[in-house]
Amino acid sequence: MNFHPYLLTETNWKAVKETDFQVAVLPWGATEAHNFHLPYGTDNIQCDYIAEAAAAKVWDQGVKVIVLPNVPFGVNCQQLDIPLTINMNPSTQMAVLGDITESLAMNNISKLVVLNGHGGNNFRQIIRELSYQYPEMIICQVDWYKTVTDWNELFEDTGDHAGEMETSIMMKIAPELVRPMEEAGSGKSKNLKFKGRQEGWMWTPREWTKVTEDTGIGNPEKASIEKGEKCLDMVTAKIASFLVELAHSNKSDLYI
Repeated sequence: MNFHPYLLTETNWKAVKETDFQVAVLPWGATEAHNFHLPYGTDNIQCDYIAEAAAAKVWDQGVKVIVLPNVPFGVNCQQLDIPLTINMNPSTQMAVLGDITESLAMNNISKLVVLNGHGGNNFRQIIRELSYQYPEMIICQVDWYKTVTDWNELFEDTGDHAGEMETSIMMKIAPELVRPMEEAGSGKSKNLKFKGRQEGWMWTPREWTKVTEDTGIGNPEKASIEKGEKCLDMVTAKIASFLVELAHSNKSDLYI
């Protein structure tokens, strides 16, 4: 196994004490069912890969990023009737992220990126509170799946859970964990009937087993390794560009 100095899980005290890290990246995923063909750890596997790939790109540019171990549990309150879905309440996430932020602040790492890989997670209110508690820090949330604005150019079906995109990515990074497509469900799902939700100005959580029969939202049928590779190239390039920008930013000069 190659040694990666930008991965905290792999690096050591000798390397750490000699490195002035500029940015910490915290991948945060979830443990939940992903149709019949993808593993429960899909969000974590994707988030770890993207964080590592983006960090590798910026490390080569002299930007010292440290990728922290992934938090593998997300907000899954509406999926707890699906066996072995593991839920972490937002209040627990507040406590976990607060402790991590405190640890970084004590070590003079003043820039933290929460790399989110699960749609049920939303750290904005937590980050607002932590930014007040640690005014010297820049704390950001990056939803990797939102870094590309128009997925229609790459995927025919843009469903957001175990569909064509996630299946393509997993075919690329963990093919041994992807079941044959003939075993996958169709990913057919229902939408809330409220007009406000359809127009985008009203929101309420989805009751997962009432929305989808196979836990997927989006048809994975046309997924491919090639699509996964193109998707990952676009996502990691954008995140790497942001990490460079963030590393060179000063808290006292953030606005234009």
